Amino acid sequence: MTQVAVFNTKAFDREFLEPQFTLQGIEPVFFEARLCEETVAMAKGFDVVSAFVNDDLNGKVIWGLAGLGCRLIALRCAGFNNVDIEKAKDIGIQVVRVPDYSPQAVAEHTFGLILALNRRIHRAHNRVREGNFSLDGLLGFDLCRATIGIVGTGKIGSCVARIAAGFGSNVLLHDKLEAPELAQYGAYCSPEQLFACSDIVTLHCPLTPETHHLIDSEVISTMQPGVMLINTSRGGLVDTKAIIRGLKSKKIGALGLDVYEEEADLFFVDHSESILQDDTFSRLLTFPNVLITSHQAFFTREALEEIACTTANSIHLWTRGKTIPSERLCT
Repeated sequence: MTQVAVFNTKAFDREFLEPQFTLQGIEPVFFEARLCEETVAMAKGFDVVSAFVNDDLNGKVIWGLAGLGCRLIALRCAGFNNVDIEKAKDIGIQVVRVPDYSPQAVAEHTFGLILALNRRIHRAHNRVREGNFSLDGLLGFDLCRATIGIVGTGKIGSCVARIAAGFGSNVLLHDKLEAPELAQYGAYCSPEQLFACSDIVTLHCPLTPETHHLIDSEVISTMQPGVMLINTSRGGLVDTKAIIRGLKSKKIGALGLDVYEEEADLFFVDHSESILQDDTFSRLLTFPNVLITSHQAFFTREALEEIACTTANSIHLWTRGKTIPSERLCT
């Protein structure tokens, strides 16, 4: 039975991964630790390593894994910006991912953030619990009259477009590769037009060198006054310090984040008994018009089942020398 070192695991990971791995004749060995330079030695003796979105598979980690005998990295996520793919190719380690586990989950969470921020649901909830039933400061706007700009129209962005159209919103789209089937939901335009005309901007593109800090001070300056910005994709898409300046100037009227540029040492862990050392993140938490969730947009039963099933299947195919579907390969 093939043994796999499964890093960065929580109780919910085991619940879904263990039965799928067992079904495929794979024995998972679970580690709570993140995979990084300090923990790579724990992979000794494993041909296969499974990592998550916040594991750090930089060049040194890849070299370390190769020296320990690893030949396959099975990511339990769609993005692979946290992996030095070129180094893995050079060394001969294959990297696979889960390209499509539940785009609906992320799209629905995106609208959860939009609705909560627009109607100040998080603030209203806290007020009512304290016996304050005032409506001051809770004024929202009709989504059916709003323009929603969607940056990235892959599987998740497409789901967001369909939901936005269902609200009756005017939908603007931008992607290097246009999807003709989305014409019934919105219109493609330049990024400049999208940023200038949208009441709500939501990000659904991968993190690449080209999209790093896609949202910076210059872009923010071109947006509508009081724009709502949503990021459920990757933290590095936005320049956090520029976002804070935008919030202070009221150029950004509301901010919803499910990801954060420096989230690796924060998210998926209980820090309630400690003092947060990240001053930038702490500053974000002081704004009443900011709503942050801890990278949970993917977190549905259906998504976890698909992640477990696809990951186990990819490992099963690899161990038997069979072809892994091309969309799962990180290239």
